[in-house]
Amino acid sequence: MARLDKDLYKRVRESGVRKRVARTVAEAAGKADSKTPQALNDAAGRLRSAAAELEDRARGGPAKRKRTAQKAVRTRKAKATERSRAAKKGARTRAKAR
Repeated sequence: MARLDKDLYKRVRESGVRKRVARTVAEAAGKADSKTPQALNDAAGRLRSAAAELEDRARGGPAKRKRTAQKAVRTRKAKATERSRAAKKGARTRAKAR
């Protein structure tokens, strides 16, 4: 088992992170020396992506995107109908001119 950075573990736990996650992060910090901080960078990246997911959901995320997509569908359909109506009107006008 990797050595545990106890100060980091304590600080992460105090910020409300679960014990298992805090232990994993602290162990990654314990493994990471000046030459190989990759494990710590990976752990930080995973925490960052989890935080981004939470922030996205707090702002309405998936539901907001769904509403926006539905509006885009309605807009495209309305524009297509408008173009079709204009084309039919032009065709009638050209037919009268002959």
